[in-house]
Amino acid sequence: MALPNIYTEVNFKNQPFSSGITSDSSSCTASDSSSVLPKKTSIHKSTPGFPMLLLALLIFFLLLAIFFSIALIILFQMYSGLLEGKNTLNQLNHAKLHCVKNHSSVEDKVWSCCPMNWKPFGSHCYFTSRDSASWSESEEKCSLRGAHLLVIHSQEEQDFITNTLNPRAAYYVGLSDPEGHGQWQWVDQTPYDQNATSWHSDEPSGSTGLCVVLNYHPHLKGWGWSVVPCDGDHRLVCEMRQLYL
Repeated sequence: MALPNIYTEVNFKNQPFSSGITSDSSSCTASDSSSVLPKKTSIHKSTPGFPMLLLALLIFFLLLAIFFSIALIILFQMYSGLLEGKNTLNQLNHAKLHCVKNHSSVEDKVWSCCPMNWKPFGSHCYFTSRDSASWSESEEKCSLRGAHLLVIHSQEEQDFITNTLNPRAAYYVGLSDPEGHGQWQWVDQTPYDQNATSWHSDEPSGSTGLCVVLNYHPHLKGWGWSVVPCDGDHRLVCEMRQLYL
C-alpha cells in the first residue's frame, strides 16, 4: 500500500556557499548602488554681461527715437516757417518794377526802383488807393504791399503827394493818438515834431480814438491835417523805401 503524501511547512534559508560567492555578491551590490546614483549634469551659467548689453541697446534705441522725434518737430517748424515766409513774400513781391538810373550815394547800386503804379520821390515810393477803409484796415492794406501808411517828413514831400490826390477826398496818413492824450505817433516810429506839422487852423481836435487824414479845405490854407475817428472809412496813401539794384 502506497503511503500518502504528507506536506510540512518548510523554511528555506540562503546559506553562503563560499567566500567567492560572497565576494561576487558584494561586488554586484556595489555595482548596483553606483548605478542608482543620479547622473551629474552640467549647468550652463549665462554670461553676466549679456543683460547689461541688452539694456544698453534698448537705451540707445530709445534715445535715438527721441532724437529723431525732436529733429522731425524742428524740421516741421522750420518748414512751416518757410511756408509762412514764402506766402508773405508772395504778397509783398511786385510783378513789375519801374527803375531809373541811381544818382544817390548808395554804394554798389546802379538803379533805384519803385513798383509799377507807385510814384517815386526822394528815397521813397508812394501808392494812392481809391478804396476806403478804417485806419487800422488801411495800415493793413499797406503792410500787405510791403509798405506802411504815409509818413510825412517834409513840406516838400507833402506838396508832392497832394499834387496827386483828389481834393474832394480825405486820405489816411500814418499818424494817430489812440488814447487821446496828445501822444501822437507815426507808424514807422519817426519822432513826432510839433514844429514840423501841417495841421489845419482848427486842429487837432477830439478826445478819443484819434487818427489823422490829409484833406483839402478851400477856405483855410488848402491841404492840411485833420483829426477823424479811427473807425471812419477814408482813402489811403502807402509809402515804402525805394528798392536799389
